[in-house]
Amino acid sequence: MDGSGDMTLAFELAALQSLADPGAVITDARQWTEYVGVVSEKPTYVVTNFTRKHRVRQDFFSGPRGVGESLDNVADQFETERHVFVGTSDDDKAIADDAGWEYLPLAEAAEAAEWELASESADEELLEGETREDWP
Repeated sequence: MDGSGDMTLAFELAALQSLADPGAVITDARQWTEYVGVVSEKPTYVVTNFTRKHRVRQDFFSGPRGVGESLDNVADQFETERHVFVGTSDDDKAIADDAGWEYLPLAEAAEAAEWELASESADEELLEGETREDWP
């Protein structure tokens, strides 16, 4: 991330779900972005339930439309210098490219912003917890 505050940042729901603390990530992102939200192919209630559970306050969400259409609508509604889409797959990259958004893979975003991935925190908890005797 280049630190530009004139940015709209969209997370694909799967990317946000892959983070150890999605609420903290969104709070952190708000310090260097203008707008932050979540887009997904999933039904609205799935996104809403996840964001409520993790205390994610979003400026926009995809609603009952696809990710590509959502990105188009967000870009029209939030006129910032940059529009960045954080995703997890080649499909996400293709959608971002089609919508004219910059694509940033979650792993790169997490490394640059020092966000912890969920798998990393699960591994650390296992290491800190009791030793499992059923593992080879």
